[in-house]
Amino acid sequence: MDPLLRDAPGERHLFLGNEAIVRGALEAGVHLVTCYPGTPSSEVPDTFSRLRDQILAAGERPGFGVEYATNEKVALEVGAGAALGGAQCLVTMKHVGLNVAADPLFTAAYVGLPGGLVLLSADDPGCHSSQNEQDNRSYARAAHVPCFEPASAEEARDMTVAAFRLARELEQPVMLRTTTRVSHLRGPVTLGPLPESVEHAPMKREPTRYVPVPAVALRRHCALDAQMEAARAVAEVSPFNTVRAAAPGAKGPRRGIIVSGPARNYLADALHADGLEGRAAVLELGMTWPLPTELITAFLADCDEALVLEEGANLLERDVRALAQEHGLGVSIAGKDDGLTGFGEFSLDLVRRRLARWFGHSEPEAPGRKTARGAACGCEPLPGRPPNLCPGCAHRAVYYAARKAFGDEAIYSSDIGCYTLGLLPPLRTADFLVCMGSSISAGSGYARATGAPVVGFIGDSTFFHSGMTGLANAVFNRHNILVVILDNGTTAMTGHQPNPGMAQHVLGENAAHLDIEPIVRALGVEEVRKVRGSNLSALRAAFEELGALSGVRVLIAEEPCVLYARRKLGKGKPRVAEVARQGVEALRCLEELACPAFCRNGDEVAVDESLCTGCMICLQAAPGVFRARNRA
Repeated sequence: MDPLLRDAPGERHLFLGNEAIVRGALEAGVHLVTCYPGTPSSEVPDTFSRLRDQILAAGERPGFGVEYATNEKVALEVGAGAALGGAQCLVTMKHVGLNVAADPLFTAAYVGLPGGLVLLSADDPGCHSSQNEQDNRSYARAAHVPCFEPASAEEARDMTVAAFRLARELEQPVMLRTTTRVSHLRGPVTLGPLPESVEHAPMKREPTRYVPVPAVALRRHCALDAQMEAARAVAEVSPFNTVRAAAPGAKGPRRGIIVSGPARNYLADALHADGLEGRAAVLELGMTWPLPTELITAFLADCDEALVLEEGANLLERDVRALAQEHGLGVSIAGKDDGLTGFGEFSLDLVRRRLARWFGHSEPEAPGRKTARGAACGCEPLPGRPPNLCPGCAHRAVYYAARKAFGDEAIYSSDIGCYTLGLLPPLRTADFLVCMGSSISAGSGYARATGAPVVGFIGDSTFFHSGMTGLANAVFNRHNILVVILDNGTTAMTGHQPNPGMAQHVLGENAAHLDIEPIVRALGVEEVRKVRGSNLSALRAAFEELGALSGVRVLIAEEPCVLYARRKLGKGKPRVAEVARQGVEALRCLEELACPAFCRNGDEVAVDESLCTGCMICLQAAPGVFRARNRA
């Protein structure tokens, strides 16, 4: 049995942070999980889906459901509706997904959700897989929802359980805010008991609460403030907010460090590494909103100097400064004002240097820096390896054909997904990107403002996420844009999660397949072409034909993701490509198509069989230069 499903309290297992959240939700008795997949949150719904399949395969009935929504707003609305119906719901998304889901979040906080809803918002400091570093603690403050920030796998489990308990107790949404490092770390987790079942707690019909017309919303705002005061009382005594006193007899000014979320890990390591343990009192905050103001104020009152450490924006620092001023405390407060711990992801080296400055010590030598004598300190940095489209990815063929048809004469509007990697040379098919689903709308705006020909690229999952409204708007306003829908049959970038366009035999009996072409035509687009994404001649002909027209035109390039086809559909290619004739044409194909399976030795081109997927796009791009052969 999967350890996540074991009802064995006291057992310890190594879990990813995301897996620990799954275990915590199971221990809380979660009824429904809804999501739109987004790294670093994707493993949570994917793990629930895997566990559900295991339970069904064993002939048992799972106590929870899992839904992949078309976007984050829909995921939160479904979760909110289920929580109104009394179910405990977990809604998961990455940080930028909450921008899409903000509308229902704010109103759900006003009206309240009796069943209990926990929102997992996974932030991405350092932009490991995202277009920005926004700090979603801001949403907890703006929407007036309590927020927990785990720093370990054990806390991820514990705080998930606590978040569900608080969500049901207050009948308010609760945010569980993680980061990439917490989501993907692996640590020991002690199992708690699994409940047999948790009763639903449905709403009682009360339109004067649950239908927020202006008069109702005004009253509910007051009720929300009262609930946040109740949550603040919880934060004041929360076991996730702890104080460690300085060692007795510490010399110098009384120092205190206030630290929140994942920064707690870096602080603990830094204090240990530099022998500073006990030199300052430490207030660790795990339940970070609403602030435990009494706890913080009492801590500051015992300090002459305080340092605030938080990853991301200086939200906590501003709150701490305001509390000190409000209570007339003369404590000196330091934080991000020196620029060292600004936005971005923390590291042990960064926190050690910040502590050294604060304590008035010389900064430790950073790994990879040059010493005064010029010798390298630590390992030299590895060469950069930019992300790239996979070998055999049909997006490469589409971009290659687009460049051949339009070159630099067209402006290329891109979107969020694997295909964003078309920005790299030699393909260079991404001139701008605003946000998920924006390629059609932003591309339409650019075309209207400049009169330039615009080609907008959008993936199938992104089209269902937020592209359909942009397409409807383009038709309605008679924009002039060529839209290319790259339909690879899955949500590829985040791990091959399902979307409404996937084949029915893949989706299973609980979901229905939606065909993109009739949807596009139903939205009013008259000029629609569908071609295989790996067929260069068909792509070139479609681009030339649609490029000569005006208005809204749509090209659907349909080809399964090569990784998905091989791993999930069992469709491997028995043949590989090899170079039949060296020379200028072989080098030209290498430079213009730039398949990762190509390698170059001097003036000769070769194909790495271990990388070649057998797509045979190179045979179409350079006829007679490449040929197919059976795999060795």
